[in-house]
Amino acid sequence: MYQSAPMILSTKELQRLLAEDEPYGDLTTETLGIGPREGTIQFTARQAMTVAAIEDVAGLLALAGVDARPLVRSGDAVEAGTRLLEGEGRASALHRAWKVSQTLAEIWSGVATAAHRLVAAAQSVKPDIVVACTPKNVPGTKALAVAAVRAGGATMHRLGLSETILVFPEHLAFRPGGTLESLARDLKARVPENKLVIEVTSVSDGEAAGKAGFDVIQTEKFTAERVAELAKVFGGMARRPVLAAAGGITPDDAGDYVRAGADVLVSSWPYTAGVSFKFG
Repeated sequence: MYQSAPMILSTKELQRLLAEDEPYGDLTTETLGIGPREGTIQFTARQAMTVAAIEDVAGLLALAGVDARPLVRSGDAVEAGTRLLEGEGRASALHRAWKVSQTLAEIWSGVATAAHRLVAAAQSVKPDIVVACTPKNVPGTKALAVAAVRAGGATMHRLGLSETILVFPEHLAFRPGGTLESLARDLKARVPENKLVIEVTSVSDGEAAGKAGFDVIQTEKFTAERVAELAKVFGGMARRPVLAAAGGITPDDAGDYVRAGADVLVSSWPYTAGVSFKFG
């Protein structure tokens, strides 16, 4: 028997989505007088895609009064024409949840599909390369964004400010003077169990940060050629830091950054790829 994956959103969060779309009833369905009539709903992929949030869609439909059954799970890669979900219920329940559930599936399946495209492009060059997505999702949607990224085969670069030491040039502006070596020593003394990550804007800054003892050097909008320069520098170090290429990386150039020597590709592209999927 098919076993669906857990939902991402809580019942309360799903109820809020329904209430947001129908705060004072469904004027059209009520005016037509069709609410008590029985009907069915089906979601079918109109194009190849990676599925995300389908369990939450089923949960949302169920809260509205629809007997809904997902036929695939988040993370499944499906072809055009694949039936994703089906259900039955009264017209009032079906119309109450139809558009919001459709939009939920389309948006996050779009992110998952874009993430899968980025991973596939990178791994076609190096099968074990890691693709990580930034936390630059639409505020308030982190749980769904993380789930969609993972459904697409990528991982998260960082979940937020609370668990990662990532030093930006904007941090250093408030700490004038001192050296990167002293900064790295100070940070390691304060959080010895954490890796130290720093963003750099030049090859020389990356070399200096690597020698200073930072564990991960994140390049900000480097070309693939500049990443290759820094990778060559790191190759001569006794202690080689992780090289994370970040900034505007898409499936079109992901392979170039992998060939340049990046250990990790960091991207926000899946959130803004403009991928739209329709369901019948």
